[in-house]
Amino acid sequence: MEIEDGFDDLLGEVEVPTSPKKPKSGEDVVAGTAPKPTATKTHCVLVNQKQRGNPLLKFITSVPWEYDEIVPDYEIGKTIGILFLSLRYHNLNPDYINNRLKELGKKYDLRVLLVQVDLKDPHVALKNLTRICLLTDMTLMLAWSPEESAKIIENYKIYENKPPDRIMEKIENDPHQKIINALSSIKPVNKTDAMTLITKFGTLENIIKATEQRLADCPGFGVTKAKKLHKALHEPFLKRGQMRLQSNDEFSEEICLEDIEKMENEVKK
Repeated sequence: MEIEDGFDDLLGEVEVPTSPKKPKSGEDVVAGTAPKPTATKTHCVLVNQKQRGNPLLKFITSVPWEYDEIVPDYEIGKTIGILFLSLRYHNLNPDYINNRLKELGKKYDLRVLLVQVDLKDPHVALKNLTRICLLTDMTLMLAWSPEESAKIIENYKIYENKPPDRIMEKIENDPHQKIINALSSIKPVNKTDAMTLITKFGTLENIIKATEQRLADCPGFGVTKAKKLHKALHEPFLKRGQMRLQSNDEFSEEICLEDIEKMENEVKK
């Protein structure tokens, strides 16, 4: 889609190198000349000619890009197709995105609708676009500026061939780090405080056995923080209601048939 703004003339003057066109199948090769190698163009982001003048293009600096004849607005490799849409443009041309989706069809393994939120009240429009994405198997990505839109496109290209564990949550297996995470999960204690406690007391057992006064003497601690930490380390894991329920369950398991008969005899008497 074309975005008319002051960047049209500026971007029009920029000469972007393009790779040679791939020859059509069955095309005759001139005798005595070797066929020219064709570029796969997977090394860069391919940009639809309709995106000329889009301000986000000048912010794509981390990865190479070039114009090409493609169906989506941006193509990442051969598996990712991105359609760009401004909410302001969508309000003026509500049928535009439907026509683009028909053109896109079922091409690409991952199809992304990159929406730039440039309205003060975007909720109604976003609700409509969310419904469209759910029905057409599109991934909806939101950006609030041309810079952020360009960053999203760059990240898709950068992580195109990266394994999924690069963006998955890392599970920490280091016991030392586990203790730090456990102590810093207590509200008044941060990671620096946790390091101080480990340095001074050596083990978690010594930290738990420490008195409030000894905790308060640690650098960065005070009476209030030491009191809260001491209370958290010595509170029972189960709440009182759960403890009562557990004790009742234990009591019921210990009652035998003889005890029941004795209680019945006492009631009769």
